[in-house]
Amino acid sequence: MTVRDFTQVFDSYAQFEESMIAAKMETTSELGREEEDDVDLELRLARFEQLISRRPLLLNSVLLRQNPHHVHEWHKRVALHQGRPREQARIILEKATRVSFKQVDDLASVWCECGELELRHENYDQALRLLRKATALPARRAEYFDSSEPVQNRVYKSLKVWSMLADLEESLGTFQSTKSVYDRILDLRIATPQIVINYAMFLEEHKYFEESFKAYERGISLFKWPNVSDIWSTYLTKFITRYGGRKLERARDLFEQALDGCPPKYAKTLYLLYAQLEEEWGLARHAMAVYERATQAVEPAQQYDMFNIYIKRAAEIYGVTYTRGIYQKAIEVLSDEHAREMCLRFADMECKLGEIDRARAIYSFCSQICDPRTTGAFWQTWKDFEVRHGNEDTIREMLRIRRSVQATYNTQVNFMASQMLKVSSSATGTVSDLAPGQSGMDDMKLLEQRAEQLAAEAEHDQPPQAQNKILFVRSDASREELAELAQQANPEEIELGEDEDEDEMDLEPNEVQLEQQSVPAAVFGSLKED
Repeated sequence: MTVRDFTQVFDSYAQFEESMIAAKMETTSELGREEEDDVDLELRLARFEQLISRRPLLLNSVLLRQNPHHVHEWHKRVALHQGRPREQARIILEKATRVSFKQVDDLASVWCECGELELRHENYDQALRLLRKATALPARRAEYFDSSEPVQNRVYKSLKVWSMLADLEESLGTFQSTKSVYDRILDLRIATPQIVINYAMFLEEHKYFEESFKAYERGISLFKWPNVSDIWSTYLTKFITRYGGRKLERARDLFEQALDGCPPKYAKTLYLLYAQLEEEWGLARHAMAVYERATQAVEPAQQYDMFNIYIKRAAEIYGVTYTRGIYQKAIEVLSDEHAREMCLRFADMECKLGEIDRARAIYSFCSQICDPRTTGAFWQTWKDFEVRHGNEDTIREMLRIRRSVQATYNTQVNFMASQMLKVSSSATGTVSDLAPGQSGMDDMKLLEQRAEQLAAEAEHDQPPQAQNKILFVRSDASREELAELAQQANPEEIELGEDEDEDEMDLEPNEVQLEQQSVPAAVFGSLKED
């Protein structure tokens, strides 16, 4: 177990062999050399030479017994066996399979390397036998992550070894042997979604379609979302390709089962596949219902694309007028940026249909989410529309709406700025925070100074003649108070003469004084009566 012990034993052994050779040579020289003596001497010399040549390998074995995980010594051992492939690999790998590794994956890598070695030397049957031996059930079964058991009792659940065995069985084995390997992988519940898909594809290649669908269903029962996404997509695609519309109800049940509990991130692909099934083999209204569900089930980032697909398919099937409700729903659900784009497309469609008032109403609605400072393209589009289809009044109304929206956004910006200033002022603190003992007096002084400053500014801005002459009437004043206010003299009232008042009172607002005069008889001519 130690280099010191090995050195003592080896040196003693070498000295013994050397002394035996020397004694044999002396005996032979004294008694005469015979043929048998020559053979015995040659044999002893060969044994001694082999012992000397084996010293590095034996020393390496001692070091590896001390530390089986010494990588450098393993590389040295391979170099010592250079030119002897059997000793260089097979024996070492066979010994490595009996080492108590810390991880199961280490032992699985050794078994896989054994198989790779046999494949490189074209020993295909031996490679299959090695991997079947590695995956055989041990006498005492243990869980894969049970560290209390040796790795040799847990390697039968290593997916790495099983995957390599499945590949070899597909290439070198029979259909039944390959099928049994995949079934055992599923029974051990160590399969991955890719293993399930490979198994189903293998069965499909051999024309076992229903068996392949059962393999998909077994894989679906093993996994949950999102790991089951690829299995569902492949399964549904293969099922539709195989049966088309012949098993429509079964296909619908599969889609509903797939969509049950499907996360929004993976829903788009399934809904599009479902809608395509209904368009090709089912009913158009069912397809529209699927698109409607899809717009609500997908992620917010995918809703815009989903609405575009929905609108396009609805227009192709039912006509563009059918898309009005879809546009309205999209504008309600989507974000401002995408809703703005939908409004422009909606208005353009109405304009092409000749519905000018509808298009104008859409522009008016969309203007509420369009800040003129950042969405100049929208306002320019609306302006161009009014120039083509409107008049002076509609353009004036558009400009009025723009000013109103601008004021709304300015108010919001001012409010946000005031809130930010409030937060910053609260963060910096006040005088009371710096001098707690003088909080009351200092705050009151600051307030009084500010109030005096505001009053002085208001008095300076007020016109001098308007002071003390403007009277206001309270909204809740009584009749008596209103009468008193009415009787108060107005110093700036203009006095008018009484005669002028009387003359104006005599005439009604619409009366005109006419002067009557007789018409000469010559005007009437022969028409005048006798």
